[in-house]
Amino acid sequence: MTILTHSEVGQVMPATILSLTALPSLPGLPSRPWPGAGEQPGSVLRNGNGHSARRGMQRSYRPVSDGLAIAPTVSVVIPAMNEAANLPAVFATLPGWIDQVVLVDGHSTDDTIEVARALRPDVTVVLQGGIGKGDALVAGFAACTTDIIVAMDADGSTDGREIIRFVSALVSGADFVKGSRFASAGRSDDITAIRRYGNRGLNLLVNSLFGTQYTDLCYGYNAFWARHLPKLALDSPGFEVEALMGIRAARARLRIHEVASHERPREYGTSNLHAISDGCRIFRLIVRERFAGRRHRAAKPFLAAARTMSSQAARP
Repeated sequence: MTILTHSEVGQVMPATILSLTALPSLPGLPSRPWPGAGEQPGSVLRNGNGHSARRGMQRSYRPVSDGLAIAPTVSVVIPAMNEAANLPAVFATLPGWIDQVVLVDGHSTDDTIEVARALRPDVTVVLQGGIGKGDALVAGFAACTTDIIVAMDADGSTDGREIIRFVSALVSGADFVKGSRFASAGRSDDITAIRRYGNRGLNLLVNSLFGTQYTDLCYGYNAFWARHLPKLALDSPGFEVEALMGIRAARARLRIHEVASHERPREYGTSNLHAISDGCRIFRLIVRERFAGRRHRAAKPFLAAARTMSSQAARP
């Protein structure tokens, strides 16, 4: 596994001047994640969910920041359970150039779905069939129809304005991008001492067993090209899914990049995190993955039956 540094990205292209035509890839990668303008029609590129775009089709580049325009489409997956009070602040941080927002509702008893639709009428609502964050994320990923998938939280701890960092790394050549609270410019306003040291210990264990260089294993802000979803083969229903994504990405030899992220405290409600029990589950996952080799279970479209609600449907 290779983690790209900011200096390596800068060697490929100046940070402030990115062409509005197709971006060149980093050394050792295929020519481009997406075809450039003017290429002749040819083979079909498919993402991890079976959606495709014909190589050479004219794709509109849209600006996403000063000096950067992209052609790939982007989905944001937000698992939520009783987060109606937090959604206005979360949705307000989402960039206007996001193509699809997928809200996975985990059996909420408040107005989470109604608030999400009022804030963004085009939101894709997925009713989670099972329980657990992993179950919710897999169901949300299955509903994505874009080239890039970003996973973030509904409690306000992750800032949608940081999505540009993830997307920039992906279009510059990365396959999988991890947010890090402990990278040079990262920070957390919400982490406790036991969670900090537990994360550090699990992080060191994964780095030693899988040859990774992670600085933050247990953080839920991640992004990847949708075509790599089958390689992640996610099959853990709980909170440990975030560690699983990092481990499976490394075992699949994806090109991994970390970006600094600022974790904020939730404004409303209470957290479902349980430091000791969640840490034990992650430890068992790491041991299982270490000795499972490549013979883990095949990826499933979802862990429990989920369904996508139409924009007109009412919650049952």
